[in-house]
Amino acid sequence: MKSTHLLVASIFLMSSLLFNCQTQVPATPVVEKTIVLSEAELIQKIGSVETVFTRQAGFQKRPFSPYLGDKWIGNAISYGCYREGQAPGVKGPTEEEILEDLTILSKHWNLIRVYGSDDDSERVLKVIHDNQLPIRVMLGIWLENETKRPERKPLNLEQIARGIVLANRFPDEIIAVNVGNETQVDWSWHHMEMQNLIRYIRAVRQYTTLPITTADDYNFWNKPESKLVADEIDFICLHAYPLWNGKTLEEAISWIDTVYKSALAFHPDMLIALSETGWATVYDPNKQGPGEEGALVKAEVSIDAQEYFLKGFNTWINDNQVTSFLFEAFDEPWKGGGAQSGPDVMEKHWGVFYEDRTPKESFTNYLNKQTHKDMEK
Repeated sequence: MKSTHLLVASIFLMSSLLFNCQTQVPATPVVEKTIVLSEAELIQKIGSVETVFTRQAGFQKRPFSPYLGDKWIGNAISYGCYREGQAPGVKGPTEEEILEDLTILSKHWNLIRVYGSDDDSERVLKVIHDNQLPIRVMLGIWLENETKRPERKPLNLEQIARGIVLANRFPDEIIAVNVGNETQVDWSWHHMEMQNLIRYIRAVRQYTTLPITTADDYNFWNKPESKLVADEIDFICLHAYPLWNGKTLEEAISWIDTVYKSALAFHPDMLIALSETGWATVYDPNKQGPGEEGALVKAEVSIDAQEYFLKGFNTWINDNQVTSFLFEAFDEPWKGGGAQSGPDVMEKHWGVFYEDRTPKESFTNYLNKQTHKDMEK
């Protein structure tokens, strides 16, 4: 009997040693569950001063995975759906117009970014779902300061509630939720207090299971206080515009590379997506006030310049495999003051397609050269 016990003990000891010397099998991720509430219930719950949202105990980052099946789709684009005569909160596109847009975009990109959670974004998601388009979405939730402008709070709550509902309704189409856009950088016209942003981030994270982020300029993510926000999200979305930062066309890509790598060094435990950059094709050099385009832009702004930028930027994306959203798909005439401003305001001209959905020569030339280059391989 004693020898039997010794034999069993020996086998157990050898098995333990063998198991411990092998590569450990990763633990199965915990499947998160969320409470499903209606928009009205969410607005009431989140809007109540009695509701306290805390950072989740044992906070674990949710993986951001920009894939469509086995295909990496991190070479992405920002999509503004508004055409001539349309604008957020005024008039949105029809499902037919959205389908036309997404059919155009799906030939070149499989990941898009939208900025608000509203009827228009819901139609975008519905069109993708109903037509089984090969497109995934980073859904935005638009936030503005509600302390200086208390009338904004109900609108923020509507955005938050709709974003949560859409994230739970379209979990296959949405790959991440972006809570707030440029709300922390000091020059933002809709800058909001950090504690309010964090509270909304926590609320969205509590009621969804998708990865959560917030997007801001590099000149926020390089500040010590940005670490407080980074601790609340699953990955960082960073904006870096060489054109707005007085860089020449020749400096643009190396500047983006430096900014991006500096952000990685500053936030070593975070995945970082480059969620906005691009090159406009028209600007107004006469706008010379502080922070205006005529005072800040030091480089060529043209079709040829955009083509040059596209070539360098896409090479950088492919070489570094960094999830990057080109700004943007289509020109948007409602921006930069809309009809009340001149036609050459730069905010209206960042697209690689004109407002009428025809491709700019910069994009056509870039594609033709890429095709020729691929054929030579």
